[in-house]
Amino acid sequence: MANETRAARLENLWDDGKTAGMSESELLLYRSNLLGSDKRITNYGGGNTSAKVMEKDPLTGQQVEVLWVKGSGGDVGTIKMDGFATLYMEKLNALKGLYRGIEHEDEMVGYLPHCTFNLNSRAASIDTPLHAYVPKKHVDHMHPDAIIAIAASSDSRALTQEIFGGEIGWLPWKRPGYELGLWLGKFCEENPDARGVILESHGLFTWGDTAKESYETTLEIINKAMAWLDAKIDGDVFGGVKVKTLPAEERRAVAEKLMPKIRGMISETEGKLGHFDDQPAVLEFVGSNRLAELAALGTSCPDHFLRTKIRPLVIDFDPENPDIDKTVAGLEDAIAAYRDDYAAYYERCKRDNSPGMRDPNAVIYLVPGVGMISFAKDKATARISAEFYVNAINVMRGASSVSTYQGLSEQEAFDIEYWLLEEAKLQRMPKPKPLAGKIALVTGGAGGIGKATAFRLAGEGACVVLADIDDEALETAKAELSSVFSKDIVRGVHLNVTSEAEVAKGFSDAVVEFGGLDILVSNAGLASSAPIEETTLDLWDKNIAILATGYFLVSREAFRLFRYQNAGGNVVFVSSKNGLAASPGASAYCTAKAAEIHLARCLALEGASAQIRVNTVNPDAVLRGSKIWTGEWKEQRAAAYKMSTDELEAHYRDRSMLKRSVFPEDIAEAIYFLASDMSAKSTGNIINVDAGNAQSFTR
Repeated sequence: MANETRAARLENLWDDGKTAGMSESELLLYRSNLLGSDKRITNYGGGNTSAKVMEKDPLTGQQVEVLWVKGSGGDVGTIKMDGFATLYMEKLNALKGLYRGIEHEDEMVGYLPHCTFNLNSRAASIDTPLHAYVPKKHVDHMHPDAIIAIAASSDSRALTQEIFGGEIGWLPWKRPGYELGLWLGKFCEENPDARGVILESHGLFTWGDTAKESYETTLEIINKAMAWLDAKIDGDVFGGVKVKTLPAEERRAVAEKLMPKIRGMISETEGKLGHFDDQPAVLEFVGSNRLAELAALGTSCPDHFLRTKIRPLVIDFDPENPDIDKTVAGLEDAIAAYRDDYAAYYERCKRDNSPGMRDPNAVIYLVPGVGMISFAKDKATARISAEFYVNAINVMRGASSVSTYQGLSEQEAFDIEYWLLEEAKLQRMPKPKPLAGKIALVTGGAGGIGKATAFRLAGEGACVVLADIDDEALETAKAELSSVFSKDIVRGVHLNVTSEAEVAKGFSDAVVEFGGLDILVSNAGLASSAPIEETTLDLWDKNIAILATGYFLVSREAFRLFRYQNAGGNVVFVSSKNGLAASPGASAYCTAKAAEIHLARCLALEGASAQIRVNTVNPDAVLRGSKIWTGEWKEQRAAAYKMSTDELEAHYRDRSMLKRSVFPEDIAEAIYFLASDMSAKSTGNIINVDAGNAQSFTR
């Protein structure tokens, strides 16, 4: 594919009006957020910024020099003031006297807490010495694609000199750490006029006397690299086009077939969440002649590698003669071969003190003519891993077009992946929540019980697809969940449970968004009330359509997906006390709810051999937040009991054995129990959440 478009240059977003009166630390925050707002500068969690600031020592009252630097695990684009570590420069400089040489550089991390200024609890990162020993007030360390394309070229030193002359230096590959910090300090001493340095296979350091100067220098250098690459890259990239790109709908259909199968095969030890990406940069790469060759080389930048593993898995799929069934049939062998290859890599490279081998499955899956699929322990990580591989694609595009692309050597890659400091960081991570890695689809998800259930499941780590016919309420519910959790974990689909086509599309959307399904909460509902002689056929059919046929349709689709995914599954029906205990003037509703309960029993029998559990929750009189208990139904029930609508809640409360009202959160709690491993050995069961009603006792 010819290089027909030129990359837009980075725009200077610095606003002197906004920065007027800011302190040095506030300017650092402002600069960091600007740099992190553009993925062409650095990706999520990548890069680092710092400022050396004069501060009042809380003990002596004297002015001391303090290094403000992005703390461990932070993201410059979203960082707040509490995301920066603060350390005494005097103590950081004193560490040089404790350094015992490169064989012992990792022990220097243990000294960093002793340099903490003002009892700051934010942990300093491994990059701290890299910023401390650059004798400049403001320092930016970024991972721009355009720069890494140069840094990952086999002749990167010569290219750096050609593009930047003496204003930007070059240092050979060195894993981030204390030694590299000393290298940077020495470079600055020997090259006082340099404005920055490119680190081979890694990234860019730039600096300035002011926050604004540092920011503008960073942009200037990146834009210069982008312009140089644009001028150099002409004609086909990645060896030209090998296979056609399928139309968007067909790409999505292929992803829908592949994602649950892959997910089922790689989720034996922990649940995995998927992400599908078919943006132009990805399609150009996966359709090219050099796909297999370049993908096998892996990534160069350590940040890219840590997110995407030693190399991706290229799926055997021919878009010129698409046979998805053949591709699906070959997945088991392909995934097994990748695991074997990863295990061999581990054995070749492990050291005496290396941690045990981690998950041997691929993170990135490349599908010719279709796009990229990524899997990780949560949706955000899967998405971010894909973003990092897009960065790697951009790097390979540039480096392979102007030179020869080179990834990290296998041993260097292993030493980063299994770095003891990285292992310690992983061990400090909090224990996963009970539903981490799980995907739930909740019908009637925008209503009272549905929304409460979505909040409960999301709070325990699940990703949630809200399905509802009320688009306005659906958007509101999505916004509410996103504000509490994140946009990554919630999706919404318009879904009428009585429509086979809409049910199929809703499940399809869930699969492509998250990779599969683990939990179906069938909760869509309505309510009606009329004496039998006044019950029309339309009213009867409507109840049966939504409460019986609708539950059948979504269950059938879930069962198909669960069996295809081959990792078990979980179905929870939200029925009603009325499915067990009759009520006057509600024959259509009660009959349909009874059908739900018996359908659940049938499905429990059918699903058990495939580890698909099916259970039922029976609420009663959940008025708060319910769309059912508004308008006509509320009036009908009040009429049936010969009372005003204002008396209904007290009526239902007082008729219960426990004399307590039932709320949506109470139903959600029972659903969570049945959807979680707390009930792993329960199927075909009914839990009544009705504050006690002897008529609805199951025995």
